[in-house]
Amino acid sequence: MAFPERFSNLPDYAFPRLRKLLDAHAPGGAPIAMTIGEPRHPMPDFYGVALAEDRIMVLNGTREGLFNAAIALAPEEKRGKRPVILMPNPFYQVYAVAALTVGAEPVYVPATAETGFLPDYEALPPEVLDRVTVAYLCSPANPQGAVAPVDYLARLMALAEKHDFRVFLDECYSEVWRDAPPPGGLAVAEATGTDPERVAVFHSLSKRSNLPGLRSGFVATGPASMARIRQLRAFAGAPLPLPLQHVSEAAWRDEAHVEASRTLYQAKFRLADAVFAGKANRVSPEGGFFLWLPVPGGDGEAATLKLWRETGVRVLPGAYLSRDTDRGNPGKGFIRVALVGPEEETQRGLVLLRDCLFG
Repeated sequence: MAFPERFSNLPDYAFPRLRKLLDAHAPGGAPIAMTIGEPRHPMPDFYGVALAEDRIMVLNGTREGLFNAAIALAPEEKRGKRPVILMPNPFYQVYAVAALTVGAEPVYVPATAETGFLPDYEALPPEVLDRVTVAYLCSPANPQGAVAPVDYLARLMALAEKHDFRVFLDECYSEVWRDAPPPGGLAVAEATGTDPERVAVFHSLSKRSNLPGLRSGFVATGPASMARIRQLRAFAGAPLPLPLQHVSEAAWRDEAHVEASRTLYQAKFRLADAVFAGKANRVSPEGGFFLWLPVPGGDGEAATLKLWRETGVRVLPGAYLSRDTDRGNPGKGFIRVALVGPEEETQRGLVLLRDCLFG
């Protein structure tokens, strides 16, 4: 079977690209992984107990929800034309694959310093907006850590009402924040009277509870939309096994471990501020657990390779999370640094990074 033409221009996923870039070269020191956003804080105590009692094999996860919701809810055409699915640029790569799978045109909207690291969907031409079926948004953003404020979300929902599209809010990082919790999409939808069918929010235990291997999250939306998502899963999906649901229930019920983990991240934010004071022209993240660092020379891939070969610190080129557009690649001049390791290791990695790239 031939590979579908709509996927022919899709670049390799970020991490295979990173392996091609780095693995032919010896690291310049003991390797420090600061690439994948996989939390490494201690798991909550009750997780091991629940896991042992249920003897489970973990499957599924929020990525599948973000993908399958597009299949279930995005129409094949709109007003007789090929539909459009909007996404920020840079972005979580499943958004683009979901768009291509349903035959939509992915439109990559820059999320740069000029727009507060959030996509300016309102600036798009009306003829594009009238073709939109879904707009993806991640808040706090991956990789920049920007939080969409209430007025931004309210305007996005009003735009969706005006041009008749859905908003998919990826809120997987919503409980990893620096100074204040991000506003939730469902709360904003209720406050503004937005049709609940128009908004779907996605959450995960991976970031909230340091349980990336559990592959457990949820989607919340209006009843008619939920019925279509459930129907798709009945035919082609993999429901979360009941033992995993019991473990997940314990994790969602407990807030103490979330607060403890958030405190660790907040300490690492302050650590990064101290390490890079006066050294990097960067914006401190409002949430999530990444640094989005502009690099000298404007070539994140070259900086990544230099860092690996000279220090053993492994980060991700920003261009691997972005797409080329007629205005360039908004991630090209950046690297993404994951602050997921223990504090001592994180400090060592950040100091090596600073001294190698910023002098």
